[in-house]
Amino acid sequence: MGDDAGRRHGSRRRFLRYALGGIAVAAAAGATGFELVNRGVLPGKSELDQLDGACSVPAADLAGYATPGPQHSGTFYSAARRTSVGYTIAYPPGHRQGDRLPLVIALHGFGGNHTDALSGLSPAQAVALKPGGTPLPPMALVTVDGGGGYWNPHPGDNPQAMLVDELIPLCQRTGLGAGAGTIGVLGISMGGYGAILLAEKYPRLIRAVAAISPAIWTSYAEARSANAGAYASAADFAQDDAVTHAAALAKTPVRVAVGSGDPFYPGVQALARALPKSAEVYFGAGCHTDSFFSSQEPASLAFLARHVALRERYRLPRAPRPGSRRLSRPDEVTRIRSGEDF
Repeated sequence: MGDDAGRRHGSRRRFLRYALGGIAVAAAAGATGFELVNRGVLPGKSELDQLDGACSVPAADLAGYATPGPQHSGTFYSAARRTSVGYTIAYPPGHRQGDRLPLVIALHGFGGNHTDALSGLSPAQAVALKPGGTPLPPMALVTVDGGGGYWNPHPGDNPQAMLVDELIPLCQRTGLGAGAGTIGVLGISMGGYGAILLAEKYPRLIRAVAAISPAIWTSYAEARSANAGAYASAADFAQDDAVTHAAALAKTPVRVAVGSGDPFYPGVQALARALPKSAEVYFGAGCHTDSFFSSQEPASLAFLARHVALRERYRLPRAPRPGSRRLSRPDEVTRIRSGEDF
């Protein structure tokens, strides 16, 4: 085993040991690893099981993208967050600032910011992907600093209002997401929960949502024991409980993916039971790690592109019929909405 491989193996071992002891660390899973805490949240699997391959997933082909288009970063003062926030806007190949395009908002995980909202991809690379060899329909992608408050309102810091009242209008003034039904939202981990929540709160604004390993808790006690700063109070949890309010997504295309070794797997199962039957849900091998996040990014971006693309310009594949669940790849396992599978 080389030095690099040994360091990775050691980091993973330390991560699992600390997580199983109730201590959140980010050694194995990047910034989002801070969420892997608490004896009641972690699944009952041994460290050996995870080290022996339960977290292994096929590597995503993130090299399959066209020459990326331009991206630029900036800052603005957010009255909703009471601080300056950074953001990055990326354009697809062949496009530039000023072009009218659909918009995807990518929300980062806990401990992250606008520079690392995606796993293994820059924003410009993300919108230049060719899932299955087919280029995505042109769309822009924006990332922004949301803090560590799980994208829900806190006293003196409201990242959700920042998205709706500040970031989206900023993008729309440049022609991004300006048409009806042309805004989608994507998120990983904390950002996955934030994406679901945003779509629930603003179904007329958000056309489609894709969440990868969303940080879903099923009770305030569970959330508080894992991360005391996730919600300001029990009342706030109740107001922003993604499972309880999933009915708000009745007319919103939804894709959710989670690995069976993810500590949020039970919460995502509860969410899946509450989602509309038309939702696309992926349950398969994997943990709350960058490798799983990366493996789900191409399918999630393609899902959003299919729903937010400017229909007057692009002919897109049909969406799944209501009541059906579409598999993104033949080897994916999507559980049926019945019995105890969820």
